Amino acid sequence: LIGANLVRANLSRATFMDANLCLAKLGGANLIEANLRGAILRDAVLSGADLSRAVLEAATLVNADLTGADLSGSRVHGVSAWCLKLDGRTKQQNLVITDDHEPAITVDNIEVAKFVYLMLHNQKIRDVIDTITSKAVLVLGRFTTERKPVLDAIREELRRRDYLPILFDFAVPATRDITETVSLLARMTRFIIADLTDPSSIPKELEAIVPSLAVPVQLLEGSSRPYAMFKDY
Repeated sequence: LIGANLVRANLSRATFMDANLCLAKLGGANLIEANLRGAILRDAVLSGADLSRAVLEAATLVNADLTGADLSGSRVHGVSAWCLKLDGRTKQQNLVITDDHEPAITVDNIEVAKFVYLMLHNQKIRDVIDTITSKAVLVLGRFTTERKPVLDAIREELRRRDYLPILFDFAVPATRDITETVSLLARMTRFIIADLTDPSSIPKELEAIVPSLAVPVQLLEGSSRPYAMFKDY
């Protein structure tokens, strides 16, 4: 069934267990309560398809197009859902992430379904999350030759106190601006230490973080001059 053209087909309650539906065209298809357990739907087009209450357990949906699709009530335990194409019309309510023999747990986002399940069932993952949220400390500062030793000393002291220091040097990923990256890190940390001595864009980062997040911020020193232009402007 690789590349099969099943556009707008009525496949309600059909069985496609372990079927290879790579590149299949299933746009607008009726797949209500269909059994797609273990099916390979890599690069399949499911835009506008009705997959409500379908069984997608252990299915592979890598790069699948689910724009405008209805996944509500489907079973997604063990699904491989990487690089999905979704949009505001995609319905993802009440996705069942647990196996048949387990009490039903539902989420409203297929991309986080596996993470939530692993978080509930994997002690190591829970330990990692607990460590990050209880021990991580974000250290912001301008990493000049003069200030780097100070920030390094802060990092060592945090380690001595059993914290997990995260130093941010503003070498941001190409796909994110500085504010987004710092805000993402800030949401995961116990508290923030900001060295405002001769800052670059740090005041702009704090402006984005402080009003919206309940994270303590410790300021080390005040700035001696206005900060440099924010690089995104």
